Amino acid sequence: MHSRPHPSRRTVLGATAAASTALALGVPGTANAAAADRRRVRAIIDRMSVEEKIGQLFVMRVYGHSATAPDPADVAANQAEIGVANAAELIAKYHVGGIIYFAWAHNTRDPHQIADLSNGIQRASRIPLLISTDQEHGAVARVGSPATLFPGGMALGAGGSTRDARRAAAVAGAELAAMGITQNYAPVADVNVNPANPVIGVRSFGADPGAVAALVAAQVEGYQRAGIAATAKHFPGHGDTGTDSHFELPVITHSAQEWRRLDAPPFRAAIAAGIDSIMTAHILVPALDDSGDPATLSRPILTGILREELGYDGVVVTDSLGMEGVRQKYGDDRVPVLALKAGADQLLNPPVLETAWQGVLAAVKSGELTEERLDESLTRVLMLKARRGLLDDPYVTHRGVDRVVGTPGHLAEADRITEHTVTLLANGGALPLPAHRRLLVVGADPAAPSGTGGPPTAVLGAALAGLGHTAQVLSTGTAPGQATIDRAVAAAGDKDAVVVATYNVTGASTGQVALVNALVATGVPVVQIAIRNPYDIARLDGVAAALATYGWTDVSMRAAARVLAGAVRPTGKLPVAVPAADDPAQTLYPVGWGLRY
Repeated sequence: MHSRPHPSRRTVLGATAAASTALALGVPGTANAAAADRRRVRAIIDRMSVEEKIGQLFVMRVYGHSATAPDPADVAANQAEIGVANAAELIAKYHVGGIIYFAWAHNTRDPHQIADLSNGIQRASRIPLLISTDQEHGAVARVGSPATLFPGGMALGAGGSTRDARRAAAVAGAELAAMGITQNYAPVADVNVNPANPVIGVRSFGADPGAVAALVAAQVEGYQRAGIAATAKHFPGHGDTGTDSHFELPVITHSAQEWRRLDAPPFRAAIAAGIDSIMTAHILVPALDDSGDPATLSRPILTGILREELGYDGVVVTDSLGMEGVRQKYGDDRVPVLALKAGADQLLNPPVLETAWQGVLAAVKSGELTEERLDESLTRVLMLKARRGLLDDPYVTHRGVDRVVGTPGHLAEADRITEHTVTLLANGGALPLPAHRRLLVVGADPAAPSGTGGPPTAVLGAALAGLGHTAQVLSTGTAPGQATIDRAVAAAGDKDAVVVATYNVTGASTGQVALVNALVATGVPVVQIAIRNPYDIARLDGVAAALATYGWTDVSMRAAARVLAGAVRPTGKLPVAVPAADDPAQTLYPVGWGLRY
């Protein structure tokens, strides 16, 4: 494994990492560093062909754990979707400027493998790449254990501590950097004011624009002081929709005044904190642009508002161009062209790279896009790479991984921060659990977002057992049938209490509601834990106590167990309101609600 760049790269790219680091941290003397970086970037651009310039603006997925020798199934997937065998061939053919990692693409098996993949990708390119991922934590995480996992946005919102949010980002950023990941698509800056939001929800810090803005700024500072680029998303704000832009084109009906009051503050805070990149949303906001174009393709939104009104001159990255929200009006060859014309710089994960790449090339040849326009975006992208030290040394080492990733100190810090987020919504005296209780732990077991850890009921049961209780575990899923419900009721008969994990209970969740009702009917005290959205309690009657964890990863389940057992006190407060199930205008639990004991 190579731990240093090729001498030719050091000669070509020049400058020092110290200057770039100083610029990123905003210390004295950075004006000279910025000027030096700009001259270096200009020299790189001057040596690039139009085809290379186009490629540098794309960020693409690739299958496999290795840049040159992925597994046969991943080679086949690459050939089918991209027309190449591996990452090295992708870079050679298209000159892409970035690669995004996914667990489902088999990019993130373990920290050493991730570091090796990152190094292999960097060796394959004359110009270092931005390697990115969606490591929001909580409901969206691509890198799992043994890396440190923190609670997600809404959980941190419940904790309410900018210090915790900043520290979580700093630790997470340091671990990503150690594995060669240099751009994280986090934090989520959407203000989630719609309980029915199917795509944001617990990924958001909450419903209060000021609180979300403070936590966004804290995470930007944490990530970027750790040496990686943070990305505020999804501009101009995806928090008030009942539609998922992966499958449809959502419409945000906020007026311009409402947008400035509700949606803009977190993005303003991110910009003030020096955010490296901002991701667009595939949403319609008629009050900001009535053309019918999604924000990703809207010049009034990306240039008129983001660039000119908010004064942002950093990198704008599109959300995935494979999402249906951006593909409904134009062909896949036109979408990247229109995104660049709107003001975007990085074109993320098109469904067919050849189609998208050729579309941009055709637009340049016809004069629709000028080479100067390419240079404008390319300058922003390369300046970001310079600030993050990639133009000096993009390589990482196993030793660096071992020193940083998943250390006992980091894991302990994640436990501490997560304890602050658990929210006690209701308590009729059942909590904290008296010592040495016989417990039944039942409920939903969604897969771990990163593919590591879980299932939640097993983790919760083991943690409770470790705290002195006896715990029988029964996984019922998110849609239990009558036979499963009958087994749970039978198991509850000789228990002192039942702990039931619920997952996004809605009017359609008849199985989960029936399970809770049947357990309540046994007369055994039932403690309900909402392990994703905190709104479940509105549809569940008769429970003896209710908690919200806003996530179901191991760190959240362990924290919930400590709260249940009284090993720590609940201190979380709702960052969103919980409306009544039969009358959304009525609030059952307001923002800021959280009981203590």
